[in-house]
Amino acid sequence: MTGATGAPQTPTLAGRIALVTGASRGIGRAVARRYAQEGADLILTARTVGALEELDDEIRAISGKTSLLVPMDLRNFDTIDQLGAGLFERYGRLDVLVGNAGVLGQMSPLGHIEPKAWQEVIDVNLTANWRLIRSLDPLLRQSAAGRAIFVSSGVAQVVRAYWGAYSVSKAALEMLVRIYAQEIQQSNVRANLIDPGRTRTRMRAAAFPGEDPKTLPTPEDVTEPFVRLARADYAGNGEVVKAY
Repeated sequence: MTGATGAPQTPTLAGRIALVTGASRGIGRAVARRYAQEGADLILTARTVGALEELDDEIRAISGKTSLLVPMDLRNFDTIDQLGAGLFERYGRLDVLVGNAGVLGQMSPLGHIEPKAWQEVIDVNLTANWRLIRSLDPLLRQSAAGRAIFVSSGVAQVVRAYWGAYSVSKAALEMLVRIYAQEIQQSNVRANLIDPGRTRTRMRAAAFPGEDPKTLPTPEDVTEPFVRLARADYAGNGEVVKAY
């Protein structure tokens, strides 16, 4: 990496340990690759082992580093507690948490949503992120500049029919993170949210099946705020940052 003068620059996230959930595809995969370019040491979680291994190969090609791969289903909450304990033993700290994993759920009137479908959305989009905070907050506090970043959505702020479970989960996630941000105000940890906006992902395609994906920004196009909010010198706290 070089600056405008051609002189070498230290990668923005050099030496920082970063955990990315939902890293196997979409925004999570793009953020992991970008963090590798910026020098971070990566811990990657997703349900799909093969996709994680493919991503690890890509990251080794980018940075020469091997990532710590943690195949897991975030709905198995006990594994989140085990993750925190394991990371403490291995690293003793965590510098960056990116809570990216999410599910869209059933798009239908509220009265037609199956309870199982509702629960899955709340479990993955909301409760798992609370469990991540609960498990990893002590590790973030061990960092000189812990940064927690969570992925929200515009529907957290806008009432939209048929988006019930997803909208409720994201609105609650924003409140959760803002409360956490107040609680850590006197520490070295900062917690914020990113609204990536319209992005070319599998979830977007499921929500808008008639939309031309070529009209949308790619996941790689929205990685800049993830880098900015992960930096040790980023002082914002409790913010919702829009990618566009």
